[in-house]
Amino acid sequence: MSPRRKPRKGTGTRGGNSGSDERNIEDVGLSFESIEEHSDGFYKVRRITGSSSSKPYRCPGCDQLIPTATPHIVAWPEEDIESRRHWHSPCWSKKDQRKPRTERTRNAPRF
Repeated sequence: MSPRRKPRKGTGTRGGNSGSDERNIEDVGLSFESIEEHSDGFYKVRRITGSSSSKPYRCPGCDQLIPTATPHIVAWPEEDIESRRHWHSPCWSKKDQRKPRTERTRNAPRF
């Protein structure tokens, strides 16, 4: 049995960019990370598999709980890793189409 080849570095782009973006995506590596452009700036986006999700999170898009072992997305502005948030995949894909939300207190009714 012959040994496996090491993957070549620097061939192509990762993360689904069409090549029009001049950013270097090599720092993303082989994880499920990509850089996406939205109306309010560039975001680093990491796709989380269900097996690597170990605790529940609250989605900022729909304000619902993301249960453990559920595939979802973690996104944060490119410069600010402290503001990363966990999103449902459909909520993240509709992020730019949402209207501004009013903030509710914790005990406020949902209706």
